[in-house]
Amino acid sequence: ILHAADGTYTNGIFGVLKAVASLVKRQQPDHVAFVFDKTRDTFRRELYPDYKGTRTSTPEPLKQQFVLLEQILADAGFKVLYSDRYEADDYAGSLVMKFRDQIPMVVMTKDHDYLQLVDDEHNVRAWMVQARQEKADELYEKYYGPYGLDKKSINLPEKTFEFTAEHVLAEEGVLPCQITDLKGIQGDSSDNIPGVKGVASAAPLLLNEYGTVEEIYAALHEAEQDKKVLKELQDFWKQNLGISRSPYKALTKTGEEGELCGEAAAMLSKELATIKTDIELDYILEDFELSHYDEKKLRAWCKKLDIKEASVFGAEGK
Repeated sequence: ILHAADGTYTNGIFGVLKAVASLVKRQQPDHVAFVFDKTRDTFRRELYPDYKGTRTSTPEPLKQQFVLLEQILADAGFKVLYSDRYEADDYAGSLVMKFRDQIPMVVMTKDHDYLQLVDDEHNVRAWMVQARQEKADELYEKYYGPYGLDKKSINLPEKTFEFTAEHVLAEEGVLPCQITDLKGIQGDSSDNIPGVKGVASAAPLLLNEYGTVEEIYAALHEAEQDKKVLKELQDFWKQNLGISRSPYKALTKTGEEGELCGEAAAMLSKELATIKTDIELDYILEDFELSHYDEKKLRAWCKKLDIKEASVFGAEGK
């Protein structure tokens, strides 16, 4: 693992600083904010103690770098947001909601949860960082190729694809505002959000018809009052929505005491997946202006951590 002469680990810091320097130089944003997770014991664990329960503990070398990175970015003039109560997603969502009527906004992340923030009406997009450049290239070709555009003509960071509402719908099968409903049914193994087992493939089809998890269950409860109507509903799912195997039993499973399934699992899962957008933020837009950025301080940190400036800022950094 890369480290400074004094033993401080730097591999993660190096990667982020290189991305930041490139972003500032190539994409030239007017405003920048960084959001971090500080702990997994946020309000979501109060709702569901097993939230993110399948994740292994963060390796100590990486944990140390997160703390130092927050210090470096703040010292360089960026606003850095995190707390014991909320996740990075919640700060991103609250920033979007607070400022989306004032400026076009982009959330840059690897986390697909952020797709729920995409809003064409308010010019909010997601720059989704792919694991491999090949995946980003595949998306470029799929969505921009027919228009004669390629990645060189679109000013985005490496391995990154820009998601609008159209792209979210094409890739996920639902609109951005339905991402939380999708996770309510399908769950999310990375966050240990349970969802409703046995319904995954039918989820987008049901949501395209009913819109939300709540409306799916409203239709179910109404149909359950008459066996004939319930049969007609399941026939409709099969013949009109293309759902080959009825998800009725899975959606309505009650389970034993203490077992989370059916409607209860769907509602809780949706709540867990929903990014908060109402955190009170004592900032004005000007606080995030790039004019606060001090490249000299970032270069000083590189020197202190034995990171070659040229590797972060490019050849001109020699």
